[in-house]
Amino acid sequence: MSILRIAMRALARNKMRSVLTMLGIIIGVGAVIAMVGVGQGAKERAQQQIAAMGSNLLFVGSGTVNRGGMRMGWGATKTLVVDDMKAILRECPAVAAAAPGDGTSAQVVFGNDNWYTRITGTTPEWFEVRDWPVASGSTFTQSDVDTAANVAVIGETVRKNLFGATDPVGQTIRIKDLPFRVIGVLIPKGASAAMGQDQDDTIVIPLTTLQKKMNGNTWLQWIMVSATSRETSYAAQDQITALLRDRHRIRPGADDDFFVRNLADMAALADQQNTIFTWLLASIASVSLLVGGIGIMNIMLVSVTERTREIGIRIAVGATEQDVQNQFLVEAVVLSMIGGAIGILVGLGTSLLITNVLRWPVKISALAIVVAVIFSTAVGIFFGFYPARKAAALDPIEALRYE
Repeated sequence: MSILRIAMRALARNKMRSVLTMLGIIIGVGAVIAMVGVGQGAKERAQQQIAAMGSNLLFVGSGTVNRGGMRMGWGATKTLVVDDMKAILRECPAVAAAAPGDGTSAQVVFGNDNWYTRITGTTPEWFEVRDWPVASGSTFTQSDVDTAANVAVIGETVRKNLFGATDPVGQTIRIKDLPFRVIGVLIPKGASAAMGQDQDDTIVIPLTTLQKKMNGNTWLQWIMVSATSRETSYAAQDQITALLRDRHRIRPGADDDFFVRNLADMAALADQQNTIFTWLLASIASVSLLVGGIGIMNIMLVSVTERTREIGIRIAVGATEQDVQNQFLVEAVVLSMIGGAIGILVGLGTSLLITNVLRWPVKISALAIVVAVIFSTAVGIFFGFYPARKAAALDPIEALRYE
């Protein structure tokens, strides 16, 4: 305790210099906490967005095709049909639900307002597979699909741009000059984690209405599948792949004319990218801690020079080399620990500022705070050891003669 009191008195004699010395540690610890918080916030946001797309979701899409030596992009084939979806439900035990889909884009008109958006044609099972209920009104039924009814469930973005404060349920909109009665409004889901696409910018109508009255086709762009659990999603992926290859008579070794994407893969990829992002930010921020440590070493070397005569007197009255070394080492550690404590407050304040001003998601990590404090203390010990050792090694006679 006496060493700590001596260290505190020594630091208090030069308050401004002590504060300036701690600046590097303060900035470093604050930056590490804030940057790790930004990385963790981005990771959590991505996980929420992936979860919002639907649990245990698999996306089966039309594949690529070669025509005259030219390789066409995905969606070029027209091999997916409603019978494929029925077969998936019937013959894949790891599949819980499935919904077929087709789509287009169109200008939608309500009164004097209009909005260009995606039109999704599907069946009532789509709302279950996507885990996407309505906020008001209702979804359409199988009867609406069977009769190709002109009913529509709209997303939140469409509601805002077409209706504003007006209740859209029961109103009539026009899509490609066809009148549609709005029967429901989907709950907001926000941007997708995969491409940042606004999921709420959509209108969902019966599949038969889209195919018969707009697109004039019978094939599907995609089939959305929900596995029985997250653990069985890969089994479902294998079962669907084997089934569709058999149904489409694809020979062994030939390319698939479809693709199956597993949401679990997207979640794992997002986790990996955000972990790299978090470590990158933390690494950049930790450079400030090293700079702060170098500042502590410089100031402690200056302090040893200034207090050479004091060191000589202490040794002359009985202090050992270890006592002198411990005194200067404790001063360096106290500097870095006080700087670390202030840095934590700065990091928390910066995180709040980023959240409230920039609207970026920030998640404060207790582990990041603990690691930052341990690292700042280690910096104090590491960079304080050389000046402390230099002070302890002074010749007491030469130190007493020092002016």
